[in-house]
Amino acid sequence: MLIGGFIALVLTLFISLTQGRADVSVNDVIQALFNRQDLAEHHLIWANRFPRAVIGVISGCALAVAGALMQTVTRNPLASETTLGVNAGAYLAVITGMIFFPTLQSQFAFPIAVLGGAGAAMAVFALGGGRRSTPIRVALSGMIVTLVLSSVTSALIMLNQQTVQGVFLWGSGSLVQNDWSGVSFSWPWVAGGILLVCLTSRQLDVLTLNEETSKSLGQRVRQTRFLAMAIAVVIACVSVSVVGPIGFIGLVAPHLVRMMGVRKHVWLLPISALWGAVVLLLADTIARSFIDAYGELPAGAITAAIGAPWLIWLALRMSKHTNGSTGFSSNMSMNVGGARRIGSFKVWVSIFSILMLSVWIVSLTSGSLYIPLTDVWAALIGQGQALHEKILFDFRLPRLLIAGISGMAIAVSGSLIQNTIRNPLGDPQVIGITSGAGVGALLVIVVFPQLSGVWLPIGAVLGGIAAASIVYSVSWRRGLDPMILTLVGIAVAAAGAAFINILIVYAKVSVAPALTWMAGSAYGRGWSELRVLLPSVVILLLLAWWQGRKVDLLSFSEESSTGLGLKVKQTRLSVAIIAVLLASIAAANVGAVGFIGLLAPHAARMLVGPHHRHAVVLSALIGGLLLAAADWIGVVLLAPKELPAGVVTALIGAPYLLYLMYRSARPKLLKR
Repeated sequence: MLIGGFIALVLTLFISLTQGRADVSVNDVIQALFNRQDLAEHHLIWANRFPRAVIGVISGCALAVAGALMQTVTRNPLASETTLGVNAGAYLAVITGMIFFPTLQSQFAFPIAVLGGAGAAMAVFALGGGRRSTPIRVALSGMIVTLVLSSVTSALIMLNQQTVQGVFLWGSGSLVQNDWSGVSFSWPWVAGGILLVCLTSRQLDVLTLNEETSKSLGQRVRQTRFLAMAIAVVIACVSVSVVGPIGFIGLVAPHLVRMMGVRKHVWLLPISALWGAVVLLLADTIARSFIDAYGELPAGAITAAIGAPWLIWLALRMSKHTNGSTGFSSNMSMNVGGARRIGSFKVWVSIFSILMLSVWIVSLTSGSLYIPLTDVWAALIGQGQALHEKILFDFRLPRLLIAGISGMAIAVSGSLIQNTIRNPLGDPQVIGITSGAGVGALLVIVVFPQLSGVWLPIGAVLGGIAAASIVYSVSWRRGLDPMILTLVGIAVAAAGAAFINILIVYAKVSVAPALTWMAGSAYGRGWSELRVLLPSVVILLLLAWWQGRKVDLLSFSEESSTGLGLKVKQTRLSVAIIAVLLASIAAANVGAVGFIGLLAPHAARMLVGPHHRHAVVLSALIGGLLLAAADWIGVVLLAPKELPAGVVTALIGAPYLLYLMYRSARPKLLKR
């Protein structure tokens, strides 16, 4: 593995140096490296391509070793700098520093990135249940923390476009270097960190045993874990501060090495570093091989496209090895309330109906021109001013209705998905529907620019269906196991996000509109979109309600549901189809709105209990209230600037969702 990795790295390095806009042969590379002369090709190689290749090697080593250490410390095969949120935390910290503390950021970019990455990793670790966490909990916790941090990052970028101009490519993970400063800064940290953990390899080997055995062998478990995790976070953040957040290297490389039978850390860490460098350099080489046709593609998008299938394969492999085990599947599900109900169903329906209609009416007053409530009412009944009627009927009313109805669709879709995967932290984003819809919509824009706007929602729906089809087809052979559904969904969502980044870079789509759509917004929607949205959502909502008794049975274990006469596979599939269509149609109209599919169903279950038909009705009302309110807040909060509704829902829902994750872990810890 060591010799093969070294040979692969040398070959990839030479090939990498030949790729780019300017034609450079292997002979030119050899001459430049060993017999440098005053030639344009030699200057290009030494000033641009060689530093880029070297930083790729350094970052690949750092990320691979960080992933291997995180997997050892947490005893979790899914742990990496991506799944533990380190990349997202460091990225947010760097962007925050650029906007609010530019002088401090320029001098202390690395410590700021470390603080962000370490904070995100601690949050994920705590929310996942600490040392007693299961792989599925950590994956879900990491995805939720990443969604929260990414939403805040997107909001900051959109509100400060001039300050962070040109940051999108770096934020997708790019090895572009104009000099040797990045290499000079990063290599001592990475080399020192890897050397230090290699010297403690014996202690890391003992960590693979259970805690009692480790302590009986004289191991200082807590100190070793803290040191290993600290070094992992530091070297990962070094990479982020120089080349941006590049994911999946820390997941792919260590698993590749472990598959070959390498277990002892004295070999595992250096070989993982070597193969991590190969994978990242190969991804960057692939990205640059298309530079003439598609432009500069981010290496991070390529690693995500490579890593997502790997995560799917890993999920299937885990399910095969844990098949029949009792502890793993039972710990996968997280039941957090909903056993009792608070108050009467009819009372809550009345309360939220009044709240939703009140917010809808008030939101009609807000915009570039304030319209008093009395004038709004006069215009709605046909007795208002012509200007007010035009503004309300041509712009605000269709936008409001689309936001409200889409919020209902997203909430009910989340409720159905949570029942399908028996996990109240599941939603359309978790199983990749939202990112699939984004890919479909952008493909229509990029590949078929001559098509009218009517085809955009069609492309989004087809993209969402395609993403969900991949998730369910892969999971079908495992009986639509909730754990497999969730892990495959996370992988598909990551791949979708990678393709969205590639399409944005390729099409040279303006970053602000692209981020706005990805964050979710009802801006610019009219009656033509509403005429398609309304009947389809109404039909699907009725079907979702009609499935009530079958969905109630899905909340039991699979054995109990089957014993009660339920065809579990078929029911999960039919419920999933309704959920996918609802989420895809909503994404086609308002973009990638998150958190409503998580929060609304859980709030409904807390109020009216697990009864599905009651929960669906209340989820729809809460979803319609939340998205319309978020759209309204986005309009008035920073006027004349406008925040996308999806960012507002993330900022509103994030604190409660983080509390929900913490609460779901706490009872299990207390019982143990």
